[in-house]
Amino acid sequence: MSGSLNIVVIIGVIALVFVRQFSAQRISSEGKAWWLIPVVLTVMALRQPGLVDPAHHMASGVLLGAEVLIGLACGAGWAWTTRIWTGDDGAVWTKGSWAAAGVWACGMALRVGLMGIAAVLGIHQGSAATLLSVAAMLLTRAGVTTWRAQGLQRTYRVPVAG
Repeated sequence: MSGSLNIVVIIGVIALVFVRQFSAQRISSEGKAWWLIPVVLTVMALRQPGLVDPAHHMASGVLLGAEVLIGLACGAGWAWTTRIWTGDDGAVWTKGSWAAAGVWACGMALRVGLMGIAAVLGIHQGSAATLLSVAAMLLTRAGVTTWRAQGLQRTYRVPVAG
């Protein structure tokens, strides 16, 4: 897949997820495949040639690792700044906060900073590194949010009519 198509996929996934985070979303207890989109993005990233710059293996690998760590940290920050509550019927709901948007903004700034460092060092970083970072972010956010929601589902008690 071309780098241009990767960029379109990245922008589309980020836009969809970002917009959805500001509307209340019901978390299903059936264990939906919350990990599916991150796995697809990871496969797309790993299939790309040039994930690591062949002329700068070590530095490129370090930058790639830093990008994935930023994705993991942003996903965790996003999940912990997301509001989770139980509705009257016991359903668990989630909605992103403005703090979550701040986490996104910081993550993007850090990624742009890494791209700048790579450019100064003459290291080629393709869109596959960004795909991998976004996958890490989405996987971490979904996993932590699901884990937090399970805690609410276990503690919910059906009110007794009196």
